[in-house]
Amino acid sequence: MSSHPVAETVASLMPRAKAELAELVAFKSVADFDQFPRSESEGAAGWVADALRAEGFEDVALLDTPDGTQSVYGHLPGPEGAKTVLLYAHYDVQPPLDEAAWTSPPFELTERDGRWYGRGAADCKGGVIMHLLALRALKADGGVPVHIKVIAEGSEEMGTGGLERYAEEHPGLLEADTIVIGDAGNFRVGLPTVTSTLRGMTLVRVRIDTLEGNLHSGQFGGAAPDALAALIRVLDSLRAEDGSTTVDGLAPETRWEGLQYDDAQFRTDAKVLDGVGLIGSGTIADRIWARPAVTVLGIDCPPVVGATPSVQASARALVSLRVPPGVDAAEATKLLQAHLEAHTPWGARVSTEQTGQGQPFSADTTSPAYAAMAEAMAVAYPGQEMQYAGQGGSIPLCNTLAALYPHAEILLIGLSEPEAQIHAVNESVSPEELERLSVAEALFLRNYARG
Repeated sequence: MSSHPVAETVASLMPRAKAELAELVAFKSVADFDQFPRSESEGAAGWVADALRAEGFEDVALLDTPDGTQSVYGHLPGPEGAKTVLLYAHYDVQPPLDEAAWTSPPFELTERDGRWYGRGAADCKGGVIMHLLALRALKADGGVPVHIKVIAEGSEEMGTGGLERYAEEHPGLLEADTIVIGDAGNFRVGLPTVTSTLRGMTLVRVRIDTLEGNLHSGQFGGAAPDALAALIRVLDSLRAEDGSTTVDGLAPETRWEGLQYDDAQFRTDAKVLDGVGLIGSGTIADRIWARPAVTVLGIDCPPVVGATPSVQASARALVSLRVPPGVDAAEATKLLQAHLEAHTPWGARVSTEQTGQGQPFSADTTSPAYAAMAEAMAVAYPGQEMQYAGQGGSIPLCNTLAALYPHAEILLIGLSEPEAQIHAVNESVSPEELERLSVAEALFLRNYARG
């Protein structure tokens, strides 16, 4: 870490940051109120609102979004005529999964081997703390040189879209010149990374019917059309021999030009079993960031235990298609549905229904905000140059904001590097990353104000 005054301030604030992250992690703020009390999410929202008020934010409000959750908003006025930057994070978290599999309790921030463990430590309660640290460092060293808006979402992990719909209904609220989404992460600990693209996704349910009812497989098998066999054929048609995704009409050969992902490292990160090959062609980065990827998420058919010797009359599957930047998710959905229908054998009846969709996202990396961030990251990470990575997942809010504010620059940074194990048991955050990214964000705001 450099001996920059901002870096020194952030370093001095780290004990307080740890105490605050511990308070925030203690809220079981899973936005699934069938499983977790609503009061836990409300408590976390109240904590964030209090923290913003303590930093001098105005208009601090708990926004009741249409999905029944709360997002926290606040505005910190800057110098007259300054640009406006929106800082985003979310305080809701993934469920802890198997609590017994955690080495330390999921909602109790615990230091171990130089990392801080707890659900949401990296994704994305740590992001809330990162924004607070950056602002405090600037206030201690000459003031915050831009207008700041903060939005902390309460249901990002549920994908219920409350904040997207709220933003569409109140289009002026989150308007900004630049938006920093603090919900991504570095490619590796110590390698400063901006995420410049996100794949979109579509979900399609497919159902195949062949008979009025199940039949005895001895009496009828061999001539009676089997719906499960038809479904297996259809699903298999979505992949080439090497496992790459093949949807009729969807270009499979796009290339990724940024940071590359080493094959052996990917095998380790993905915990691929010995002797099992990777699927697809091209580089790993091509496959996971720049190309479509189909996954069969579930199949409705008889379970093995209790199965009877029957020819199946109907079968269903849920298919997910990740959509690369440059492809319209609605168009990809039509192509996927047409493919499923065209590849159904034996004249079987097929029906498809879309159950979810998010558009891909691609940032303009030539914009002034990217130059300001590259300069900031070079100071926060001495000797390292900012890298551009993609992300295979989707953040639908990015597209909502890009559509609402087409002139806004959007940068994605954050604390979710591979060791963080977000969404898994034993999630953790690297305090060094929290410190360095807070410095980078503070210096970014200063560079951007000057630019």
